Amino acid sequence: TSLYLFCNVICHFSFLGVLAQENLPEDQFAHGSSYIAASYIKYLEGAGARVVPIRINRTEEEYTKIFYSVNGLLLPGGNVDIQTSQFTRAAKIFYDLALKANDAGDYFPIWGTCQGFQQLSVLTSNKNLLTLTDTKAVALPLTLTPAAQSSRLFRSFPKDVLQSLADENITSNFHSWSLSLQNYSRNAKLKRFYKVLSTNTDGKKEFISTMEAYRYPFYAVQWHPEKSPFEWIDKPGMVHSIAAIRACFYTASFFVSEAMKNHHSFSNLVEEERALIYNFSPVFRGIHAVFVQNYYFD
Repeated sequence: TSLYLFCNVICHFSFLGVLAQENLPEDQFAHGSSYIAASYIKYLEGAGARVVPIRINRTEEEYTKIFYSVNGLLLPGGNVDIQTSQFTRAAKIFYDLALKANDAGDYFPIWGTCQGFQQLSVLTSNKNLLTLTDTKAVALPLTLTPAAQSSRLFRSFPKDVLQSLADENITSNFHSWSLSLQNYSRNAKLKRFYKVLSTNTDGKKEFISTMEAYRYPFYAVQWHPEKSPFEWIDKPGMVHSIAAIRACFYTASFFVSEAMKNHHSFSNLVEEERALIYNFSPVFRGIHAVFVQNYYFD
């Protein structure tokens, strides 16, 4: 066991948890109670991480054990109630554990995409401050704030990738709800906690599209970097350009590098192997499904 732990620390393995969520009622492929879209798994694997699916409806003790076995957590996009769902319950347990760990000097990153972004805003402010926007299927350039250049997230990006993000319609937006700049600015908790790195507008409302916490390694994007290389639904807002795919890689690569900053690991190889996504097979839902492949869990 000690040799196993030593190897994990020295080799800089990183295990990233991806939180499952309740199945969508209209999903004819669904079995069990929850799913993870395979694009999130591939997104992290493409940057060199191994993925641990985190299922809903587990005990706090089980989640705590997983927390100390993985090196970071991704909260994916989707469509559940971000105040009452099992997804929210699990996200809150991990969020609270991450706050405590980071306060104690144990660096634990969290990444939220789309619904994950929204979930983080609710967990931090203790209320739902989201606003309806006309952003259901649209690709946009990011309006980067002055803080973006020196941010942890963007400062290591190649200049041309950052330029593409700012100039080209390469960020995929598939959301009805957004955190408006106005609501963020009026909420002291959010303002103190998160630095705004980019905004966007639907023509009427300006909303936050990228943010990172000041004191914690927490990152949130309202757009979908993982869709460009891995999802193929034929809708406006889906972008497969080289610039979009590079942006996908650099966001994932950044998050994986953040996860390498702590030494959480499984206590032995048997536990590790049991926890990994490789134990599950993705279900092909059709090339033009919202998610081409899903993993389903009990």
